[in-house]
Amino acid sequence: MSKITILHNPRCSKSREALKILEDNGITADVVKYLEEHPSAAQLKNIVKMLGIKSAREMMRTKEDIYKELDLKNEHDEEKLIEAMAEHPKLIERPIIIKGDKAIIARPPQKAEEFLKV
Repeated sequence: MSKITILHNPRCSKSREALKILEDNGITADVVKYLEEHPSAAQLKNIVKMLGIKSAREMMRTKEDIYKELDLKNEHDEEKLIEAMAEHPKLIERPIIIKGDKAIIARPPQKAEEFLKV
């Protein structure tokens, strides 16, 4: 099986649930506490590609105050959206699980179980 990485926020119940699902399936994942170990813009760009999403906005927490403060709703430059997440990792939706060259946003956490089967 490919190496599994989870971008994890221990304070988030959904993130904790997803990590537990991994553990319950006997998977020891590399746990990246992304609020402490900020992913670079290059790493985030790669994650966007692995997620197979059209816009970085799809992996952003749009209800965060910083999203509103930075007026990201009106930002259409993908590079700037990625840079905003690199500078303010609180904007990154969680949890993100990476396996090989694929990734998912495990919301709801049960998506992790389906992802592990692929």
